[in-house]
Amino acid sequence: MLQQDDVGSGKIDLTLSRAQTPAVDLDRDMMMRCIALAVRSGRDGEYPYGVVICREGEVIAESINRVAHERDVTRHAEVVAISAAQKALGTVSLDDCTIYVSAEPCAYCSYAMRESRIARVVYGLHSPHMGGVSKWNVLGDEGLCSKLPEVFDPPPEIVGGFMAAEVERALLKSHPVMWGIIRKRGLFVARAPNPMPRRQGERASGSKLLRRLIASLRPLVFDRFGRGM
Repeated sequence: MLQQDDVGSGKIDLTLSRAQTPAVDLDRDMMMRCIALAVRSGRDGEYPYGVVICREGEVIAESINRVAHERDVTRHAEVVAISAAQKALGTVSLDDCTIYVSAEPCAYCSYAMRESRIARVVYGLHSPHMGGVSKWNVLGDEGLCSKLPEVFDPPPEIVGGFMAAEVERALLKSHPVMWGIIRKRGLFVARAPNPMPRRQGERASGSKLLRRLIASLRPLVFDRFGRGM
């Protein structure tokens, strides 16, 4: 059942099962995996991003950037991994998954995370000029779930700056010239972790009962419209 893939292919990897690992250790393991992917991404001629999606301690999907490989600017690592995870699980909804990213996702990738209802986002370096939290707060925006609770969950739990120093050291070591330029421009910044608990969205859906009703109807009704589930 479990198989190892070539990370550079953008295919999924189902090799890691960590259901018994304490949460903090699991987060560190996943981020170390992201760091290795980010280094690999840079060596493969892509921007140095690494992404891992897991559920209950098991890796569902992972990817590097695929923009240069596929000559397609939409193939960001986060989007590639989300697509692979949805196919692996047979659902558009990843509401019981955590996504780990070596650096803060951009607004484009953050929107994909919101629409796929990822429950938890953990990233390393902050991105003050491109980030979907720091620059445009797509990940934390409550208007999405307020106006379209049929589609969007309340904002996910966000842990920014997790192991940021380790990410920076690894990328500086593997790509010193490129990373030196990035640091000078302030495109990515290593800051202390800044946890933001998942919001419950009481205002978004009115009541706990209504939220539960909408959640139960999503796979039966709402996700079948325009999604083909």
